[in-house]
Amino acid sequence: MSQRIGNTALAYARVWHHADASDRILGKLAERIALVLMGKHKPIYDAAADCGDYVVVTNAKKVKVSGRKEDQVLYRKHSMYPGGLKEIKYKDMMKRKPDEIIRQAVSGMLPKNKLRERRLERLRIFPDGDMGIFQHNIVKRWEDGTLTPIPQNVSKVSATGSIQ
Repeated sequence: MSQRIGNTALAYARVWHHADASDRILGKLAERIALVLMGKHKPIYDAAADCGDYVVVTNAKKVKVSGRKEDQVLYRKHSMYPGGLKEIKYKDMMKRKPDEIIRQAVSGMLPKNKLRERRLERLRIFPDGDMGIFQHNIVKRWEDGTLTPIPQNVSKVSATGSIQ
């Protein structure tokens, strides 16, 4: 008869969080998202283990930046060919790809190691309020930091944190 000592599969279960980016400061929002993706909010956090949760961000078009960053911030990428440097201003990026602004901010706040890409895959960003099929997975909301009310006819929560 063997009994396992240590963290169980339930401790590593991934929960889905929802964050509304309306009128939130980009840096503060990205910091909080990065902490949840890493799993630092859990008591079982280990830097070498990938124990973070999923995060769904809505209303990415309405995120704010402080100061004069709207005029000053440039997003750069290079095609690795001579003269292949592309620069896009914050305002243009907000019109084209508002989700990419949040994704790059969160990516910059994650540790630069092999777990970074895997953690970023658990981040879902939507430019408006419609999150499609993912709305059924949400267990925690960040407005008040508490669990959402569970319907009375629900009997269990699966290991991924979605209500069944």
